[in-house]
Amino acid sequence: MASKDSIEMDQELAKRLFTEGATVVLLDVPKGTDFGIDIKSWNTGENFKGIKMIPPGFHYVHYSAVDEFGDIAPRVGFIHWFSKSEFLVKRWDPKEEELSSEPVPEEIVQRLKDNLMNLDRYLGPYPYDTWKQWQELTNRIDSTIIERCAPVCGYIRSALELENCDDKSRPRGAETSRKRKRGACLSDEQKEQELLPDLKPKAGTELRLTELPNLHYPEGSTPAEITKHSLDSSYTLDLLLSKLKQPIEIIGELQLAYVCFLAGQSLDAFEHWKLLVSLICRADSAISVRRLIYIEFLRTLEAQLALIPEEVLYDIVASNNFVYHNLRRLFANIESNSEVDARLKSEAVRMRDRISTKFVWDFSNLQEEEDDEAPVVVSLDAE
Repeated sequence: MASKDSIEMDQELAKRLFTEGATVVLLDVPKGTDFGIDIKSWNTGENFKGIKMIPPGFHYVHYSAVDEFGDIAPRVGFIHWFSKSEFLVKRWDPKEEELSSEPVPEEIVQRLKDNLMNLDRYLGPYPYDTWKQWQELTNRIDSTIIERCAPVCGYIRSALELENCDDKSRPRGAETSRKRKRGACLSDEQKEQELLPDLKPKAGTELRLTELPNLHYPEGSTPAEITKHSLDSSYTLDLLLSKLKQPIEIIGELQLAYVCFLAGQSLDAFEHWKLLVSLICRADSAISVRRLIYIEFLRTLEAQLALIPEEVLYDIVASNNFVYHNLRRLFANIESNSEVDARLKSEAVRMRDRISTKFVWDFSNLQEEEDDEAPVVVSLDAE
């Protein structure tokens, strides 16, 4: 049972959100559409017109069209930084079966604003019970990151629109078909890949996440230096951070990639999240230099693991437990690095103990190399 004080606090909060909260009005959304905001979703009713009392800040509005047979289309959504008392209006396009990217005429928006008292009954309140979790997942995402990373088209799709990719427009580092066919025999899997068309996301539809560097060590490195940078990804991490206005933006981008997967079901965002997790965990000498990044990373990753879908966690475990092995590497680096301060070491130990209990992961004997993690020593001496 809630106490009297908590009830009064909730009433005061409701009053404040009613006046300061944002509103998103969605016109003509079909009944039964799978619609949500942040980490909550519902099936819309016949009179659904949108969401009210949205706390100012970053939010993810998403939906999936549902046909007459109950089949659900891939998820589509948009990210937006809602200002205080913002009034955002979008209209459903019945031909495309999605929200239109065309702006709603200003006279219609003003008429809806003037009629807000009558419109209010058709607006669902923001699911405030999820707000604290959402803040923990997104506290480093700001309007700058949204503007930089959001697709040019304005919408994030779980199923990207693809188009043919010729050799000239192929992403850097990819091999051309001609190069692949030279030299050694191809495996059956490679032969099958040769028969598939080369595709890339349609221009303007992809998330504009920071591209990770292709080169993981300085040009002209000796074999010993290449090995060093292979074991310690600090050089690559510094290259990535140099592309950002502020180094801490990497945590905001990590959070954005994760919620685009969690709320938007984007597998491309999930792959980017995994790359960033691996890059940060495998850096060693960067830990003491980038102390704030690592404190925020530990807090962010723990919040993300608390909400990761069970089927994804199972998939991670089945795939040699990507998260566990990377965290084990990070905890070992923090433990052995004499330049890491006591507070960060303490934060890492507390997180390690909590997730060890939650997931039954064994982080004992961190300084002992696991068999599949031990470095391979290659002799360069001529036989």
